[in-house]
Amino acid sequence: MANDILLYIGSTAIILWGIAHIVFTKGVVSGFNPISKDNKLVITMEWVAEGLTLIFIGLLVLLITVLEGTDNSVSIFVYRASAVMLIVMAVLSLFTGARIPFLPYKLCPPLFTTAAILFIAGSVL
Repeated sequence: MANDILLYIGSTAIILWGIAHIVFTKGVVSGFNPISKDNKLVITMEWVAEGLTLIFIGLLVLLITVLEGTDNSVSIFVYRASAVMLIVMAVLSLFTGARIPFLPYKLCPPLFTTAAILFIAGSVL
């Protein structure tokens, strides 16, 4: 039961952060003015793609937990693979966006890492 709670917390946090990426895309892109239309489209694509990726990871973990439980090898694989992907995204963010003075970019690495830790912990308890 404790592992389910950890997985629900991690997946909910990642889903909400993914939704926030999509909701606030326009404001983030406008903060880069003046830039070309092409660059605005690329930044928009990156923000929406990261948001969708986060939502997918969070929903995958949430749904596998609800539908299949935590006591099988497929669920454990999903939790650990999702954690690895979040760590990769955290490292990428750490060396790119988190290096600029914009708070939401700085929050990505610790949030991704925390969710990854919750997924790993949920897979071993």
